[in-house]
Amino acid sequence: MIAKIGRSSNLFGTLSYNNSKIEKAKGEILMTNKMIETVDGKYSVAQLAKSFEPYLLANRNTEKHTLHISLNPDPKDKVSDEQYQEMAQLYMGQMGYGDQPFVVFKHTDIDRSHIHIVSVCVDEDGRKISDRFEKIRSMRVCRELEKKFNLISAVEKEIKSKHHSFKPVDHKRNDIKIQIASVVGNISSQYQFQSLGEYNALLSAFNITVEKVEGELQDQIKRGLLYFPLDNQGKKAGNPFKASLFGKKAGIDALQKHFTACKNKSNNQSVKQNLKRSITEAHHSSKDEEEFKKKLTKKGIDTVVRKNDNDRIYGITFIDHRSRTVWNGSRLGKEFSANMFHEKWISKNGQKINDDHPTKSDTNVSTDNSIYQSTYPLFEFKRFEEGNSLDFLAGILPSTQNEDYEESEFADQIRKRKKRRRKK
Repeated sequence: MIAKIGRSSNLFGTLSYNNSKIEKAKGEILMTNKMIETVDGKYSVAQLAKSFEPYLLANRNTEKHTLHISLNPDPKDKVSDEQYQEMAQLYMGQMGYGDQPFVVFKHTDIDRSHIHIVSVCVDEDGRKISDRFEKIRSMRVCRELEKKFNLISAVEKEIKSKHHSFKPVDHKRNDIKIQIASVVGNISSQYQFQSLGEYNALLSAFNITVEKVEGELQDQIKRGLLYFPLDNQGKKAGNPFKASLFGKKAGIDALQKHFTACKNKSNNQSVKQNLKRSITEAHHSSKDEEEFKKKLTKKGIDTVVRKNDNDRIYGITFIDHRSRTVWNGSRLGKEFSANMFHEKWISKNGQKINDDHPTKSDTNVSTDNSIYQSTYPLFEFKRFEEGNSLDFLAGILPSTQNEDYEESEFADQIRKRKKRRRKK
C-alpha cells in the first residue's frame, strides 16, 4: 500500500475535489470523525467545512493547514468498506491525527479503489501538529497495515520489480487525459532521448504521439506541443491535449533541456556498443522485419519503424529498456539507418523499392536534435503484449500518480474562478 500526504491552504478546494467524485457517482463518504453530523447523513462542501472552521480560526499563522491523504492498496487487493474505515482510523491515529476532525472518501473512478482523507493539521488549541519524520512514519504505518489486513507489500514489489505494470493508453476509457499524464509526467526522468523523433518513438509504445504547433498571437510567435492518444494500429484516436495540462515536464522548454542533458552524458558509449551488437546479431540471423523485431524484443529492445504511404521506410528507432535509452538508427551509425533496413527487407521479399514520391531521410531527421524537427505520425511497431519487452517498464511509471494531475487541474480551475471574480 502506498500513502500520499499533501498539504495546501485551500480547504474548500480539497473538499470540492472529493465531493465532485460523489456527484459523478465515482465516490462516496465512508466515514467521518468528530464531524458535525447531518440529519440524512449527506454532506455538502459547506457543511463539511464547518467542522474545520474552529480549528482554522484558532491558528491563522499556519499557511498550509489542509491535510489531504490518499491510501492506495495494490489493484489486486480486495478491500471492503469496513476495512477501509478501520484502516483510515488506524492510520490517522498512528500519524497523530486521531483526535482531529476528518472525513474519509472512497474513490472508484479508476481501475482500483482507494480512499482520500481530508483533515487539518492544527489542533483545537491552535497548535500545529508536528510533521517531523512524517514520510518515514507513514511508511512504517503502511507496512503495519499491510500485515494486519494481509495486503500486497509495496516494498516487496519494488524489490522484485513487480510494481503496477504500466499499460499503454486505452483510448476507449474516459480517463484518457489522466492516462497520458502519468506517462508524460514521468517518462523524461526514466529515459534518455535526444530528439523529438526519439521521444515520439518512445511515446508510441504507450499509444501516444506528440506534435509541435506554431502560430502567431499579438505579433509574437507561439510554439507548443499537442499530445494525442493512439489506437492499437498507431492511428490518432481522440482529441489532442495541450502540453500545459501535464505540467512543465511535458512542454517544449523542458524537453529541449532534456535533449541537451542526454547529449552531454558521458556513459553512452558502452550502452551504444551493446545495443549495436544486439541489433547486428538479430539482423544477421533474421529473414525479415517481423523476425528481427521479435528477436530484439526478447532482449528488452523495441523497434519503431516509420513508413510512408508507399511502405517506404524512412525512419527507424530502437528503444533499449535495459539501459532506458532511445536511439535513432542513424545515430548508431550508417549501417543502422532506415535505408539499410529498407533495402535488405525489400530485397528479401523480392519487391521493388518504390521511390515515386519524396520520402523523409532517416539521416536528415536524426542529425537535427532540435525540438522543431519533424514528427512522425505513421508508426509501425509490434504491439506490446504480456511477456514482452514492455515488462521492463513494470514499476517505473507508477499508476498511483495518476490522480495527482486531476487534482492539480481541479485546484487550478478553482484558482482561476477566484481570479475572475476578483477582476469583476
